[in-house]
Amino acid sequence: MTLFKNKYCIESTRLSNRDYAANGLYFITICTGDRTCFFGDIVNTQIHLSAIGQIAEKFWVEIPQHFKHTYIDAYVVMPNHVHGIIIDKPYVVETTCRDVACNVSTDISNDLDDCNFFTTMSMISPKSGSLSAILRSYKSAVTQWCRKNGYDNFTWQPRFYDRIIRADGSLDKIREYIVNNPTKWEKNKNNSSNLWM
Repeated sequence: MTLFKNKYCIESTRLSNRDYAANGLYFITICTGDRTCFFGDIVNTQIHLSAIGQIAEKFWVEIPQHFKHTYIDAYVVMPNHVHGIIIDKPYVVETTCRDVACNVSTDISNDLDDCNFFTTMSMISPKSGSLSAILRSYKSAVTQWCRKNGYDNFTWQPRFYDRIIRADGSLDKIREYIVNNPTKWEKNKNNSSNLWM
């Protein structure tokens, strides 16, 4: 861990030289807080989704409606996590967008320290249309639905896991892993190392 402003920070799991707003294929795993089984149960190798699980699946399927250069491939909602493939089409910058949506600081203060703060925050914040922004929005939508519908104890793990899918034939293996995930639940449900490939 490193220090930032005399506080320890958890290192990012993202590749430092990767533009996560660029086109690409990503294998994503998002876990619930403490890996609590909020999304349902596996019965006879089939997932039976709870109300929260149904919303998690519905909102996952709707991701392309909110991010026009994104679509989803294979996915599965498991009792305590979601696996899915997100495919980002080439990212197009809108020239008529608002400053906030483009992560440009709207600060007009003459105070240099404030300006540096906002510039720094803009640089480290997830960019509009990036993988982090997509997943943050998804997680937020599910959480908001839960709060509005009396599931106040629902939580996500703070981060997500991603794997960049390369053009090496691994896409089909990952799709197979996702589709077969419910059949391996009994063997892997308590083994976090088997949660992702």
